[in-house]
Amino acid sequence: MFHLPNVRALSLGLLLSLPAVSVMAQKLGPLTVEKIMQDPKWMGVSPSNPYWAEDGSRVYFSWNPEGAKGDSLYAYELASKKITKVSVTDRQRIPSESGKYNQAKTVKLYEKNGDLFYLDLATRQIRQMTNTVESENNPTFSSDERQVIFRRGMNLFSMYLASGEINQLTNFLSGSKKADPKANEQEKWQKTDQLAMFEVLKERADKKKDAAKITKAEQPKRPKEFYLEERNLMAPTAAPHGKYVTFQLVKSAAGAKSTIVPNYVTESGFTEDIPARTKVGAPLASHQLFLYDIEKDTIREVSAKDLTGITEQPKYLSEYKSDTTSKKTKVRPVQFFGTNWSEDGTYAVVIVRSQDNKDRWIAQLDPATAKLKVLDRLRDEAWVGGPGSYALTWLDKETLLFQSEATGYSHLYSINLRTNERKQLTSGKFEVQQTVLSKDKKTIYFQSNEVHPGEQHWYKMAVTGGERVKLTTGTGAHEVSLSPDETKLLIRYSTPTQPWELYLQENQAGAKAEKITNSLSDEFKSYAWKEPQVITVKASDGQDIYARLYVPKKKNGAAVIFVHGAGYLQNAHKWWSQYYREYMFHNLLVDQGFTVLDMDYRGSAGYGRDWRTGIYRFMGGKDLDDHVDGAKYLTQKLGINAKRIGMYGGSYGGFMTLMALFTKPGVFKAGAALRPVTDWAAYNHGYTANILNEPQTDSLAYRRSSPIYHAAGLKDNLLICHGMVDVNVHFQDAVRLSQRLIELRKENWELAAYPMEDHGFVEPTSWMDEYKRILKLFQEKLKK
Repeated sequence: MFHLPNVRALSLGLLLSLPAVSVMAQKLGPLTVEKIMQDPKWMGVSPSNPYWAEDGSRVYFSWNPEGAKGDSLYAYELASKKITKVSVTDRQRIPSESGKYNQAKTVKLYEKNGDLFYLDLATRQIRQMTNTVESENNPTFSSDERQVIFRRGMNLFSMYLASGEINQLTNFLSGSKKADPKANEQEKWQKTDQLAMFEVLKERADKKKDAAKITKAEQPKRPKEFYLEERNLMAPTAAPHGKYVTFQLVKSAAGAKSTIVPNYVTESGFTEDIPARTKVGAPLASHQLFLYDIEKDTIREVSAKDLTGITEQPKYLSEYKSDTTSKKTKVRPVQFFGTNWSEDGTYAVVIVRSQDNKDRWIAQLDPATAKLKVLDRLRDEAWVGGPGSYALTWLDKETLLFQSEATGYSHLYSINLRTNERKQLTSGKFEVQQTVLSKDKKTIYFQSNEVHPGEQHWYKMAVTGGERVKLTTGTGAHEVSLSPDETKLLIRYSTPTQPWELYLQENQAGAKAEKITNSLSDEFKSYAWKEPQVITVKASDGQDIYARLYVPKKKNGAAVIFVHGAGYLQNAHKWWSQYYREYMFHNLLVDQGFTVLDMDYRGSAGYGRDWRTGIYRFMGGKDLDDHVDGAKYLTQKLGINAKRIGMYGGSYGGFMTLMALFTKPGVFKAGAALRPVTDWAAYNHGYTANILNEPQTDSLAYRRSSPIYHAAGLKDNLLICHGMVDVNVHFQDAVRLSQRLIELRKENWELAAYPMEDHGFVEPTSWMDEYKRILKLFQEKLKK
C-alpha cells in the first residue's frame, strides 16, 4: 500500500514561474511558407489532456515548453501557483484520470498498466489489487459495493473486497467446441455385444460410470462454456447485482475485399504493401447481442425483430425501378452499442442503430425474457447523428438522460423507465455538445453553442430542466472539467488568434478565469495575427452561411476561398482553428493583398440536423452552391474581380475543389485539391454510406457526387497534391483521375505526389513543398 505523491515532493525537472515561458526570443519577420510550415513547436506547444488530482490540490496536463521531441506531464499546484514537471517515478504513482467511484464518492477503482487499483480518497492510500501478466481492466463496483467486477482477457470476474476471493463470471472460449466422436451402427453393436458377453468388462464399465457421476457431483459450479467460433467478442458487461451478463459477437463478412496501399520508399529498398480498408458497399459484419443468466446458466440471443419500424425501408429505394415490395417485411440488420445498467441493476438499456443508418433506437432490455422495448426511436431518411446521439447517463436508479435531434437540434431529454414519463430539458436553435453529471446527480453541466454558432460555453442546469446558468464568459471556446469538490472549473480556452491555454475559475456565473499557462513563443507573439471576421453570407436558397473573412488593408483584387475538410466539421468559429497552418497561410495571403473566405458550408457541424444532412445523396450540390454564393458575395460586397477567385482545401475540401472546377467552370480561376476524394465509391463505408447510401443500391447519388464523372468540365487551372501512402483517401484516387484527365486531353492541371506522406502530412518539407505550389498557383493564375 502506498500514498499519493505530494506535488511539493515531485522531482523538479523544471520549475516555471508564470507568466513568462519563452522558447525563442527572436522576432518573426515577414511570413513565409518555410516559416509557417516548419515543425509547429516553433509556435510554442499548447497544454493538452488536462485533469484534476483526486484531492483537487493540483491539475495535471501534457505540455512541452522546452520544445522537446515529445510532450511531458506537468502539474500546477493551486496553493503555490507553480508549475512543475512530473518525474517518471512520480508519474507511475499518480492514479489514472479515468475510473469508477462508489456511490458515496469516497473510493475510486481504476486500471493502470493492465493492473487494478483501489484508492481511498479520504486517506489517499492506494491498494494494488492485481499484479499479473494478463491485463485487467474496466473495474466497477457491484451494486452492494462488496465486490469489484472487472475484465481479464476475454472474461469477466468478480473480486470480494474483504477477502480478495475471485470468481469467474463468464467462460468465453475462442474457436469451436470439438465434437465428441460418434460411433457408427456397427461400432455400437460391437460394444453392446462385448458388454453382454464379458462380465468383467460390464463391471468395469459400471464402475467408470459411477466414478464419473461422483466426480461431476463434486465439481464446483463453473460458468457456462461459450465458444466464439469465428466471431469476435465485444463489450461483455455484468449487471451490478451480478445476475446477468450481456455481450456482443461480431462476425466479419465473408468476401469483403480489402484494398492495398503500396509503399515505395522503405528501409528494405523493396516496395512493401500496406493493408488498408474495404470500400463502401462491401459486405458488412454481422452483430449479435446475447444475455447470459448466471443463476440459470443459460444464454439467449436478444433479437431486434420487435423494434418499432425495424422493417421500414429507406424512401430513396422508391426512385429505382427494382421491385422493393418483397423487402418491406425484412428485418433490417442492426448494430448494438453496449448495455447500460442502472446502479442497482433493475434496468438495462441498449442503443441500437440500423445498418442502413436511418434509425437509432434506445431500448429497454428485459432480462427475464431477453426482449427489447423501445423507449425512443429517432428516424431520419438521411442518416441519424448529431452530438451525443450514442451517449446515455443515469440521472437516478430509474431515469435516463439522452440526446436527440428530434427537434432539428441535438437537445437533452430524460425518460423515467418506471413511469414512462418523458421530458425535454433543453430547447432552441442551438446544440448541446457535451454533458457532465454532478456527483450528487442534481445538476447537469453541459457545453453548447447557444450564444453563437461559433462560440462554445458551459452551463449548468437542474436535472429537471429549467433555467440554464452560463458559467464561462470569454469569447471563444471552453473545454471544461470540474474539480473533485465541484467548486472550480479547469478550462482549456482559445480565441481565433490565441492557441489553447489553461485557466482556473470558481464554479460561479461571472467569475473571473485566471490564466495558469503561457505557451506561446516570443517569435510567434511578435507577429500581429489577424482576427478574421465571423460573418454570414446569404445563400441562394435564403439560408445564412457562417464564414470567416480575412480582408487585407490593401486589396489586390483577388480572393481565395478555403474549404475545410471532413465535411462534418466547423471552422467558421471564434476559437483557435485546428487548421492552424492554413490560418497562418491565410495571414500570408492577406499580407500579399488577397481576400480570404472560409465557409461553414452545408454539411458542416454546429448548425443542427438540416444543415448536417443538407448534402444527403448529393455531395457537391448545396455545399458547392454555398461556395458559389460565397464567390458572389466577394464580388458584389467586397469588389473582388470575378475572374480572379481561387479555391483550395484538403480531403473533403479537395473533393469540393474538384467539383467546383469540374461542374462550375469559370467561377474559380484556379484550384488546389489536396488529398481529394475523386470517386466516392472508392472511399470507406462508415462515412460514405451515411450520406450516399451504397453504390449498388443508390448509383445515382454516387454518379452525381463523384468528381471523376465530371472531369470533362475542367477549363480552369488545377493543382492536385496527394500523399502516396494515404490509407484514408488512397493515392489511387489521384491516379485514376489523372488517367481520366489524360484521356480527356486536359492540359491545365498537374499532380504533385508525396512518396512518404499519409492523409495528414507529417514532414515539414512536404508541407512546405505543397504550400509553395499552392501559393505559386494563386500568384500566377489570379494575378491581373
